[in-house]
Amino acid sequence: MLPLPRLILLHKQKTSGRVRFLCLASGVVAFAPLPEPSALYEDAYDPPLRCHPVAALREAEVRLGLPEGAIEPEAEFRAWVDTPAGDVPVLLGSFAGIDPPFSAAERGGGRFIALTEARGLSEVERNLLRRAYEHVLG
Repeated sequence: MLPLPRLILLHKQKTSGRVRFLCLASGVVAFAPLPEPSALYEDAYDPPLRCHPVAALREAEVRLGLPEGAIEPEAEFRAWVDTPAGDVPVLLGSFAGIDPPFSAAERGGGRFIALTEARGLSEVERNLLRRAYEHVLG
């Protein structure tokens, strides 16, 4: 059985290219932290099973009180994390609005951060953010 995917949620400003990540009380991997120890697999890791992002993104919209379609999948992004409970897929979603949904983040106990504000996160989360940042900026 494939474990439930985790999400990284970001907003990319369409005019400036500024990228901000949703950081919740549990970190940037929504909606539950990755267990310790965890390690990010290299880009080349390609498991035989894949998960479709739509259900996870819809759940995130509901949890954040956002309308359907407020989060779009970044379909080409794939990351897998090795955890004590097994491999966990990490998907990437992008907020579709012109501005980040600041009030939704606050309601969920979170805030938006830039990559440079990720120093306090775990190593695996920092590596996931780096990979997501490289993905959205090409």
